[in-house]
Amino acid sequence: MLKLYTSLGLMSGTSGDGVDASIIQSNGIDQFEVIKNKFYEYDSNIYNKIHNLKEKISNISDLNKLSIELKDLERQITLYHAKIIKDLDLKDEKFIVGFHGQTIYHNSRDKISMQLGDGKLLHQLTNKKIVFNFRKNDILNGGEGAPLTPIFHQLVVSQKKIVLPVCVLNIGGISNYTIVNKQIGSAGIYSKDIGPGNCLIDSWIRKNSSTKFDQDGRLAATGNINEIILEQAQELYMNRIEKTKLSFDTNDFDISFSRGLSLEDGAATLTEFTASIIGETLSILLKKNNLIKDILICGGGRKNKILINKLIKNLPSKINIKLIDEFEIDGDFIESQAFAFLAIRRCIKLPITFPNTTNCSKPSIGGEIIDN
Repeated sequence: MLKLYTSLGLMSGTSGDGVDASIIQSNGIDQFEVIKNKFYEYDSNIYNKIHNLKEKISNISDLNKLSIELKDLERQITLYHAKIIKDLDLKDEKFIVGFHGQTIYHNSRDKISMQLGDGKLLHQLTNKKIVFNFRKNDILNGGEGAPLTPIFHQLVVSQKKIVLPVCVLNIGGISNYTIVNKQIGSAGIYSKDIGPGNCLIDSWIRKNSSTKFDQDGRLAATGNINEIILEQAQELYMNRIEKTKLSFDTNDFDISFSRGLSLEDGAATLTEFTASIIGETLSILLKKNNLIKDILICGGGRKNKILINKLIKNLPSKINIKLIDEFEIDGDFIESQAFAFLAIRRCIKLPITFPNTTNCSKPSIGGEIIDN
């Protein structure tokens, strides 16, 4: 029997609202058990700094200009993660910590992916083995640095004995999918970012109201879709999007086409736009993979009932849409569990990305280890 490791995964997603923390036990290959999941919300200071800085960054030059502010925010984020580790009271000295950090800029074309999070400082503060900087090696091997969770999606689907092939759809800030088929190992997975998930809707709500997101899609439900703006945005998007691109950043998309709409109409139009992009992409995918009958949805977007209902209308009627929670899996913590798992794989020198998940030239081990 392979050795089991205990690992804490810490994930702060593109919404920038806080940190998902998950403790798991796993052998890094074909077994895992969830011990604990907990969400830690950022204070308004960190939350606002994340979004204010992200909006100012569109290229490498911006990263250089804002280096002092970014370093200051990185320290704050790292200190916050240290408090989480202290709160979780991890007494086992052999605990592994998978520390993703906060993505502030991701540009797959220029092979740059920057996460704010100081692994060395976190180790000094906690005296734990820290695995961080997960994307660097994949990029060095010609990959796009994302998505990283497919190998974990495969494990979850296998452990729950879900009928294959299946499509796992993650709707976070960015939407992406993983196809898991009957082949064993990395040959059994294929993944790709789709485009916007929650990012456009969240950005619209943040800029036009005092709230962070459209809870349950309530604002979109009361608004009217502006069909002219919607059609123009869809046409522009499909013409400009890089078809070969596997990964995106939230900065690849903007809400400028909704300017002038009311809060509710903007939410309705952006929700319809997002659902149509995800639906069209998946419909094309499902035509090529006609054996897939089920789509399992995880990520925060699955809670937006209006978005999910609109997505269903944009997909072939024969496809079954299911929330991953129906299989006794908490859809809020898939990614934090994944980084706990990926940290274990790094410690036992197993790859986390593959040519068919990130376009890297070879299976790639990912993450830097900071230990005594």
